[in-house]
Amino acid sequence: MLHSIVSTLLEVIVPLSIPVIVGALLRRFKNLDTKPLSVLYLYFLSPAILLETLTTASITADDAVRTVVFCLLNLALLWLAAAGLGRLLKLPAPEQAGLTLISTLTNSVNYGLPLVLLAFGQLGLDKASLYVVVQIVLTNTIGVFFAARSQFSIGDAVKSIFKLPSIYAAVFAFLLRAFDWTLPDGLQSGIALASGAYSPVVLTILGAQMVSVGLEAKSRSKVETRTFWAGMAVRIAAAPLIAALVLRILGIDGVAADVFFILASMPVAVNAVVLAERFDAAPKLLSRCILWTTLSSFVWLPILISIVS
Repeated sequence: MLHSIVSTLLEVIVPLSIPVIVGALLRRFKNLDTKPLSVLYLYFLSPAILLETLTTASITADDAVRTVVFCLLNLALLWLAAAGLGRLLKLPAPEQAGLTLISTLTNSVNYGLPLVLLAFGQLGLDKASLYVVVQIVLTNTIGVFFAARSQFSIGDAVKSIFKLPSIYAAVFAFLLRAFDWTLPDGLQSGIALASGAYSPVVLTILGAQMVSVGLEAKSRSKVETRTFWAGMAVRIAAAPLIAALVLRILGIDGVAADVFFILASMPVAVNAVVLAERFDAAPKLLSRCILWTTLSSFVWLPILISIVS
């Protein structure tokens, strides 16, 4: 069984690695500047995928409430863990913001969805779809707040959320669902086309950032090293334990519990580095943690899947 799980993981990772490799090569040999790509992601691709996902997802009220409560409580506990570690380590604002992003944002879209489909089948994917919708909203609202806190006051960080179009895309999508409206076919197709570029663009940014990390390896400070290991500890060890605790508190069981547990234990989200770069929240640190949590997930995720299965 474990061999089968490892095989399916390899089938997922190989396709996802292509844009990462391309981004790394472009950065290494063509000095790719990722900041314009970050702007493209934040102001166009992110609202596009958010609008498409929210308008097409098949959800019930009970599913929505259960998923939202789990995501918010899990996020709050992870944030508390990151805040506590940050104070203990006396981290500067950028590293504290980076640690918070590492602890709270998981790769549930690009990596999690195909993994859940292979591990739990269509029923698991149905449960995961709503989870991903909630995570997309949280990433592009609260995630932006976490990243912006490294540069701004709380009030300015809150304002920064409303300067990005993703929040308005979410509100628009909920209005469409509430009034049972649909977008014209041509417009819907255009949005779907744009959202399809989301994964390759953020993975290309990730690959380029990883090369930057390698090129600047000698410049790592002691603070960054401490923050890196703290982030790794939260994502690999604390995150699964916190997810299990939240599931027990809320009384969630069955396939939904298995799916939520695995998705909450995923590596750091690749789009976290985009937010970190945009708001100068230790982007190189984020890239290192994304790289090493993703690599180590090839070991710990099969173990976790075996446990819940």
